[in-house]
Amino acid sequence: MSLPAPPTPPAGPAAADQDAALLRQLRPSRIVVPALIGLSVVAFLFWRSYKPGDLAPLRDAKWGWLLITLLVLWARDLGYIYRIRHITERALSWRQSFGVIVVWEFASCVLPSAAGGTAAAPIILTREGIPLGKSLAYTLVTALLDNLYYVLMVPLVVALAGAGLYPHGLQSAFVQTLRVLFVVSYVAVSAYAGLLLYALLVNPRAVRRLLVRLASVRGLRRFRRLAYRQGQEMVNASYHLRGAGPLYWWRACLSTAFVWTARYAVIGCLIAAFVPMSTNTFLFIFARNITYKVVLLLAITPGGAGIAEGAFPTFFGRFIGTAAMTSFLVLLYRIVTYYFYLALGVAYLPRWLARVFGPRPAAAGAPTAE
Repeated sequence: MSLPAPPTPPAGPAAADQDAALLRQLRPSRIVVPALIGLSVVAFLFWRSYKPGDLAPLRDAKWGWLLITLLVLWARDLGYIYRIRHITERALSWRQSFGVIVVWEFASCVLPSAAGGTAAAPIILTREGIPLGKSLAYTLVTALLDNLYYVLMVPLVVALAGAGLYPHGLQSAFVQTLRVLFVVSYVAVSAYAGLLLYALLVNPRAVRRLLVRLASVRGLRRFRRLAYRQGQEMVNASYHLRGAGPLYWWRACLSTAFVWTARYAVIGCLIAAFVPMSTNTFLFIFARNITYKVVLLLAITPGGAGIAEGAFPTFFGRFIGTAAMTSFLVLLYRIVTYYFYLALGVAYLPRWLARVFGPRPAAAGAPTAE
């Protein structure tokens, strides 16, 4: 049964409020707190662990692996650019796709990990000229595919690593808590992915009714309006996506698998540049990224700052050697996957704002004076 066309989201004050919220979220000054938190944790790790001679492996760095790391990062970013252009059905040019990914990554760096850049993505796409309804639809597609990758990858890495997914040498209570969090997060992500899949491709109106009924339970009634709005967004998204054919989904799935596999391979590549590594160890490190991701999802700091640096030695220190070398690799990993995108975002953001807002940011309180 075909769906009638959904109502067009209202413009005017609501759109202006969204623009103002985006400008507040993307203030360049927001990089100060996460940068200070992350670098303070790294400095503490060095202060606590450094001993003369601990950094000797730096002299024997394998430049080939460092080059592979850069190529993996470059390929991942190109994959993101290709994916957003494909998912938006080529409504974006290559230049616009590049801009969207830069701003999206910057938003991921300055917003809490649980929200990430996805929270700002619909507004970013809307400012690139895509109607709000389609922007929401494309954002939900990326969320669906990202979560499906996690849902499908977890059984594979559990079979690969087994109990080794969790760090050893820690208090059993902590490891048990991590196991519980891992299972709970997997169930929650699976449920969310299943809900999105059913809403976007099968019956969005049924999902909207379910959300409203859940929000009608005593104690949750204050969220009823939000539940209806979220359900209506799924109805709108389903309408916009109903013409997408198998090739559309096939390419979207392949590009998603490519970018996330590259993302999880970075740590293994960096460690291999300084420590001899077998293929099995590389795959083991790749698998442990999955549980590391659970910790980052729970981080309340922007971009997981401080949490990512502090948890890294617990998950990957045993593969590296000395504590000082581990601290160095923490810093190097965060430079290439986090601080680089903070700096790129700060450098690129004024140009992007000038292009998509024109003279409006000054009138809307944009961060031009910072």
